[in-house]
Amino acid sequence: MLKNLLVLGIESSCDETGVALVQVPVDSCEKPKLLADALYSQIEMHQAYGGVVPELASRDHIRRVLPLARKVLADSGRALSEVDVVAFTRGPGLAGALLVGAGVACALGAALSKPVLGVHHLEGHLLSPFLSADPPQFPFVALLVSGGHTQLMRVEGVGRYEILGETIDDAAGEAFDKSAKLLGIDYPGGAALSKLAEQGDGAAFKLPRPLLHSGNLDFSFAGLKTAVLTQVKKVALTQTVPVEDWPAQLRADLAASTQAAIVEVLVKKSLTALKLTGLKRMVVAGGVGANQLLRQQLNTLCAQQGVRVHYPELHLCTDNGAMIAMAAAMRLQAGVQQANLDYSFEVKPRWPLDTLMV
Repeated sequence: MLKNLLVLGIESSCDETGVALVQVPVDSCEKPKLLADALYSQIEMHQAYGGVVPELASRDHIRRVLPLARKVLADSGRALSEVDVVAFTRGPGLAGALLVGAGVACALGAALSKPVLGVHHLEGHLLSPFLSADPPQFPFVALLVSGGHTQLMRVEGVGRYEILGETIDDAAGEAFDKSAKLLGIDYPGGAALSKLAEQGDGAAFKLPRPLLHSGNLDFSFAGLKTAVLTQVKKVALTQTVPVEDWPAQLRADLAASTQAAIVEVLVKKSLTALKLTGLKRMVVAGGVGANQLLRQQLNTLCAQQGVRVHYPELHLCTDNGAMIAMAAAMRLQAGVQQANLDYSFEVKPRWPLDTLMV
């Protein structure tokens, strides 16, 4: 049996190309180690269009993935021949973008006669905190808040997931990005809105907290976006300039009020999930998991209830190859999936996470 498993992970589900090499001790309880990772973001390219253009995304992944792989190997001091498994994002995501990563991974696997393994993108986010300085232990409640998904789940182990609640329309990340656009902030906007909110008053505008008292753990943020639009139109009646030229404090207040509404719903539903499950450990993962207000409120309120909260390192909150390599390694360790030498492949642009249950 191998002493250490070297997994090369390739992420290409949307507008970021990520490659990473993770070392996982197979026969010990030692912590997995991220040897090297590299990431290229396409945000600047897509900003001109106000959103991701799938064909452009796919073409750019083709240009970036192999140079990034060479960089990762050089930075780690490892040779390509030392890689034990090549993992790739199989879905969900943009079909063309997924095909690039899958094609490259399977070609590398075939050339090296090494097994390959397709990974669920959201499971990568979910397990990414295991690469942090403070990794969690099973079981835990997970709040998964990536760009297009908001879910609460009970996690008993790798592949043992119970969905407790999920979004029924816009996810939290979409609410951030769409609200940012209404405020004249360039795509993708969510992080910039949060930055602007630091200078604002979160109580300046009265905005709804959708489904906060619904009696379940589902989410809905489409109505919040509509409420922000209503406020923008109302304020526009008093302004003689475009929204991006409004007084800085006014825009900051609306940004802060929007963020406060989103965060309050995420925090209160998370606390309800902890109470219902009786668990004392929580994981927050996905791009929105980097939001500082969300982290501050969860840390404070969970500490009061004796709950430990775990996050990925900030640079691993966005889409990245490390989370894909890590998820593949953990599935192999747990024996819930086997890598294979079949280099034919298909991708799954739509792939519910709960279908991974073992």
